[in-house]
Amino acid sequence: MLEFKFDTQLLIEGHDLDEDQINDYITNNFKGDCLLAVGDDELIKIHYHTNEPWKVLEYCAGLGEIYDVVVENMERQEQGLKG
Repeated sequence: MLEFKFDTQLLIEGHDLDEDQINDYITNNFKGDCLLAVGDDELIKIHYHTNEPWKVLEYCAGLGEIYDVVVENMERQEQGLKG
């Protein structure tokens, strides 16, 4: 059984985005692991394993426009089912 079952991925498009600040905020405020927050001041890619993907989505939506949102249940994938 996985500790964090939802693989959460998305893009944030905005202005003056700071990948280090986003990384720190997610790390300090949401339980999870395997965080990647990479990009530049106009586009950031987020990848995070968490049990509460809606919190990550809500935070990121407050930073800019979010799109290409993917939330996959890795426990189902582990069982050979659609995530």
